[in-house]
Amino acid sequence: MSSVRATTILCVRHGDSVAIGGDGQVTMQETVVKAGATKVRRMKGGSILAGFAGGVADALTLFEKFEAQLERHPANLMRAAVELAKDWRSDRYLRRLEALIIVADSEYSLLVSGTGEVIEPDDGILAIGSGGAYALAAARALTAHSDLPVATVVREAMSIAAEICVYTNSNITVLELGG
Repeated sequence: MSSVRATTILCVRHGDSVAIGGDGQVTMQETVVKAGATKVRRMKGGSILAGFAGGVADALTLFEKFEAQLERHPANLMRAAVELAKDWRSDRYLRRLEALIIVADSEYSLLVSGTGEVIEPDDGILAIGSGGAYALAAARALTAHSDLPVATVVREAMSIAAEICVYTNSNITVLELGG
C-alpha cells in the first residue's frame, strides 16, 4: 500500500506577525495525486495556525489530537504542544504516525514531532517537508535582507522552494496572525 504524502510547510514570525504557508501538492510515491490540497488551517477560533507535512491521514489524526489538547489547555499553546508530543511518543498507535506539524499563535511558533520534540526556533522560522530546507533558506534570506511583510516572505520563499523541489508546487496557501 502506498503512502499519500504532503509537503511543504513554512512558518515565519517577525515583529508582531506570524504567517504559515503550505503548498498544494500531495503525492503517492512519485505521482502527484492532488495539486490543490490545503495543508494549513486556523484552529481555536482563528487564534492558532497549524500546518502539516508527511502522511496525510497521519497528519489529520494529529490535528484531531492537537485540537483535543487545545480544549484541555485552552490558553496555553506550549502546554498543548508538549502534551501532544508526550502522547505521540508514548502511545503505541500514535508512535506509528509519520507526519510533522507546525503550530503558531501570537506568542509561539512550534514544531511538534513524534519523537517527543517540541522545537521553538531561535529566529522565528520553521519549515518541514521535502521542500522545507529550500523554503527555510529562502525565508531566512528574505527576512534578513528585506522589509517584506511575513505573509509575503512566506509566499515568496515557498515559491522558491517550488522551483527547486519536485515534491512542492506553487499552489500556495498562506494564513497570517497579526500584521
